[in-house]
Amino acid sequence: FSERQLHTPTNLLLLSLAVSDLLVGLVLMPGEMLRESGCWLLGELVCALYLYVAYVAVSASVIDMVLISVDRYVAICDPLHYSQRVTMRRVSVGVACSWAFSFLYTALILKDNLLYPERTRTCWGECMLVFDFVSAAVDVFVGFILPVGLILAINLVVLVVALSQARAMRVQVVAHASQRVARRPQLKAARSLGVLVGIFLLCFTPYQCFSLVGGDLLQSPVASFLVFLVYVNSCVNPLVYALFYPWFRKAVRLISMSLLHTHARACAHTHGKFICIA
Repeated sequence: FSERQLHTPTNLLLLSLAVSDLLVGLVLMPGEMLRESGCWLLGELVCALYLYVAYVAVSASVIDMVLISVDRYVAICDPLHYSQRVTMRRVSVGVACSWAFSFLYTALILKDNLLYPERTRTCWGECMLVFDFVSAAVDVFVGFILPVGLILAINLVVLVVALSQARAMRVQVVAHASQRVARRPQLKAARSLGVLVGIFLLCFTPYQCFSLVGGDLLQSPVASFLVFLVYVNSCVNPLVYALFYPWFRKAVRLISMSLLHTHARACAHTHGKFICIA
């Protein structure tokens, strides 16, 4: 971050989510297009590393969604103690642990694919990820059911609190209008979080359900679409934040202005002309 006012726990969580989304956009989507082109020309080692990075990015993204839900839960349900309970130090530790877990968990779940990549290849030029039923079931539970259960439970509590606040606002008199206005951001935050979680479930649920069929999924005609749908979630996240979170748009403006200001300061007046050093 280039501005001190952007140094907040929530923005740190969004930074972690942005890193995983960036990996999806810069590495996974081009790799997936190459993998689906019919011939993988980069070798078995690069194939194994590509599949590993893919799972790390997706796993980190899921954990980030859990952490963001917890952050919004505290902000909406216990705003008076938010600054004491959610600190930069705690969030930094949480983000570090989420990535460490993603690297370790992916190494364990893809152990055979990493150690023996030739076993998953049925012909030359192929890059395939093969799971047996047990590994697929474990991955669905640890990588999807457990975190999604936490996300849904947290958001259910947030929804109940938001509805109770809305009910209380309807019975307030005009004299308490300032209190009503003060609570509106909490309701908007709850609604925005619900949209984000809904899109997340829509993108991830089909793939996780079909992955239980194990190796058969890889030969299914819908396999490419399901993987693409998972990656689409990473493309949608920035749009959701830009549409529903005013503070996110403000942060983008601050960063843009900071970059422009830095570039302007690099302009030097030489021999009567301005020369801008990029």
